[in-house]
Amino acid sequence: MAAAAAVLLVLTLGGQAGAAQPGGPQVYEVTGAATAQQRTEVARTGADILDAEGATTTVIANPGEAAQLRALGYGVKSLGKVNRPQGTATVEDFPAGYTGYHTYAETQTELQKTVANYPALAKLGSAGTSYEGRALSLIKISDNVATDENEPEVLFTCNQHAREHLTTEMCLHIVQRLTSGYATDPAIKRLVDSTEIWVIPSVNPDGSEYDISGGTFHSWRKNRQGPGTDTNRNWGYKWGCCGGSSGSTSSETYRGTAAFSAPETRAVSNWVNSRVVGGVQQIKTHIDFHTYSELVLWPFGYTYADTAPGMTAAEAQKFQTLGKQMAATNGYTPEQSSDLYITDGSVNDWMWATHKIWSFTFEMYPKGSSPGFYPRDTQIVPQTTRNDQAVDILINAAITG
Repeated sequence: MAAAAAVLLVLTLGGQAGAAQPGGPQVYEVTGAATAQQRTEVARTGADILDAEGATTTVIANPGEAAQLRALGYGVKSLGKVNRPQGTATVEDFPAGYTGYHTYAETQTELQKTVANYPALAKLGSAGTSYEGRALSLIKISDNVATDENEPEVLFTCNQHAREHLTTEMCLHIVQRLTSGYATDPAIKRLVDSTEIWVIPSVNPDGSEYDISGGTFHSWRKNRQGPGTDTNRNWGYKWGCCGGSSGSTSSETYRGTAAFSAPETRAVSNWVNSRVVGGVQQIKTHIDFHTYSELVLWPFGYTYADTAPGMTAAEAQKFQTLGKQMAATNGYTPEQSSDLYITDGSVNDWMWATHKIWSFTFEMYPKGSSPGFYPRDTQIVPQTTRNDQAVDILINAAITG
């Protein structure tokens, strides 16, 4: 990735109200990490990898992590500080050029409208409550939505990482498409009639609201519990096992004090556990949407091995086949999570190891660091509709088994 592209990321993050904290996080261009093992070494300092192209990796890191990277022999060039507000800033709206994105309140309004417009298809509930008390809204879509039918279930989760606002739009688009298209699209009707579909548009609403506080972006990743926990390093399977997360509270990949110490991951995991009926997990397939890099990823993330305890060669092959089928429809790159770098405590590893749910991560648009986490709202429609076929493939996989 060219340095100019990474500089654009910094300009997107900063330059508005609120100065960066002294000694706080910065964006760095790191050179010399060309392999998954080397990128894992970079990540093990606690740096948050944003993008990787060839031997160049872009990260957000604090000064101590940057010093570790230099000591390991990597080239480290600062591209600018990340703008983070001091104290608590008020939530306003997205900046100009981004107002097509939905705030938390606007997301709730959209979900409520869906239920009002399609009461026979949609039912709104909650998986639990965030650290700051926001509902982790959960919408169910099915032809007999008020009944818990004996049908395969599908789960879509979005916005685990606060700054990844395009993912909330992805979940809202899934909801809108499956409800508004039901009466006129036979393919949609078949999918909805044959399954129970669950959508959580924001797993991390507190962090998402903080990220746009004051009407500007802050590149905030974690939840808002104390120093913030990276919710996608806080899941219970292989939590903190393998150098794929950080124990430092200042790190962007801080895994929390214990598995499920974040109220958000604890609530969502408990809800998934509750879908075990008669000893059988009803949820069969799952996508957790993230940005960015245009990837389709599957377990395991904690090990480079394709197979490991709890993953047979046949199961690994099925993950690959399904992942490649979905990627063929949206132009993303399909690969095992650890082909990028090792992560532990991730949602996909937990979903599969605990419940044998065919769980994938989609890293959405863009492919590189420009425009990074903050594409203009003109990209919402093309980038969400881009995944329509992949979503249908995943739902169909739950039906066919």
